[in-house]
Amino acid sequence: MESAHSLNPVAIAVAPNGGRRTKADHPAIPLTPAELARTAAECAEAGAAMIHVHVRDRNGKHLLDADAYREAIAAIRDTVGERLVVQITSEALGIYSPAEQMAVVRDVKPQAVSLALREIVPDSESELSFAHFLAWLHAERVAPQIILYSPEEAVRLSGLQQRGLVPWASVPVLYVLGRYTQGQMSAPADLLPFLATKMPRFNHWSVCAFGRNEAACVTAAALLGGHVRVGFENNLLLPDGTMAASNADLVAAVARALGACGLEIANAAELASQWGM
Repeated sequence: MESAHSLNPVAIAVAPNGGRRTKADHPAIPLTPAELARTAAECAEAGAAMIHVHVRDRNGKHLLDADAYREAIAAIRDTVGERLVVQITSEALGIYSPAEQMAVVRDVKPQAVSLALREIVPDSESELSFAHFLAWLHAERVAPQIILYSPEEAVRLSGLQQRGLVPWASVPVLYVLGRYTQGQMSAPADLLPFLATKMPRFNHWSVCAFGRNEAACVTAAALLGGHVRVGFENNLLLPDGTMAASNADLVAAVARALGACGLEIANAAELASQWGM
C-alpha cells in the first residue's frame, strides 16, 4: 500500500441534516437556509471541502423542491462563497419517483448532486432514462456522486459503465457503511468488501458511516485512498461517545485524526478539480 504521505489530499464533506432527523434529535440540526449557511461557515472553518444539502418543508419534512434548494444554496454561497462545494441530494425517502428526483436536479442545475443507484435506477427498464439524465449532467457540468449501499451495487454500476451508459471514465461514488446493519452501527471492516480484489475500482470514492464509529471508519477509508463524509445525517457522537455540539465538531475531530495520520486535507477547489466541476 502507498504511504500516507503519497496519497492525494483527502476531502471532508459534511452532511449536516439528512432527511429524517429534527431538532428533537439534536438542537443544532440545521433545517432553514440561515441555519444551513451558519453550519456551512462553521464546517468550512473546521476543514470541510463540501456540504451535502437536504432541504425541508415548513413542517420540517423532507423535501425535493427547486425553489427551496435555490434559497438554501444562495444562503450558503452568501456566507462561504466558493470555500465549499455545494452538493444537493436527490434522495427519495420513499416519497419521490425517479422522474421527480431527476426533474428537480434539472431545474436547480446545482454544482453537484448525490444519486442513490437503487433509487434513481431501480430496474432495467429505468436504465435508458438514467443514461439520458447522466448525459445531461455531463453536458451541464453538474458533478454526480453515485451512492452505493452494497458491493453488489458497485458491480452493477460498473456494468452500466461498461455498457456505455455512464459518460465519465470514473464517476465519483460514495460507499455507505452501516445503513442496513443492526442498530445502524458501522465498523471499519465494513469497507473491505467494497475494496476486495475482484471488485470494480473507482478513482474518486468516498465513505460515510452510521453510528459512533464514524470517525474510525472514515479515517480508515482515507488511509486507503478515499475521501470522507461525516455529519449529523448519520451520526451525532464524537469518537469518545459523547454528544457532538455541532456538525463542525465532527468535521474537526476527523480533520485532527487525518492530520495525526499525516494526511493532507483538501480544499473545495481541489475537490472540484478532481471531480471535473
